[in-house]
Amino acid sequence: MAPTVAARAALDRPANPPVRISFALFWLVDLIATILLFPVPYATELNPITTYFYEAIGVPGVVLAGSAYAAVVVLTGHYLSKPYDTLFATGAVLVYAVCAINNVVLLFSGDAPFELFVV
Repeated sequence: MAPTVAARAALDRPANPPVRISFALFWLVDLIATILLFPVPYATELNPITTYFYEAIGVPGVVLAGSAYAAVVVLTGHYLSKPYDTLFATGAVLVYAVCAINNVVLLFSGDAPFELFVV
C-alpha cells in the first residue's frame, strides 16, 4: 500500500507588514468606538449582527462580532495570492479607517460625518 499525503491548504502571510499593522490599529480603534456607541443616546450601531450580539451577551458580543469580522479578513488575505492579498488588505484598511473615523467623530461631536452617504 502506497503512503498517502493529505493535501492541506497553505496559509500564506501577506507581503506588506505595514498594511497588516494598519489593519490591526484601525480595527482596534473601530472596535473601541463601536463599544462606546452603545451607551450614548444619540448614536445607533447600524450593523445588525453586532447589535444582535450586543443584545444577546453585552459588550463581549461586540468584541466577538468584531473579532469574527477581523478573522474573516485575515483568513481571506492569507488565502489570496500575491498581489491580491495586499490589495485586499489595503481595501480592508480603508473600510476600517472610514468606519473608525466615522465612529470617533460621532462619539465626540454627536454628528456622523459620513451620514450623508448612507441612504
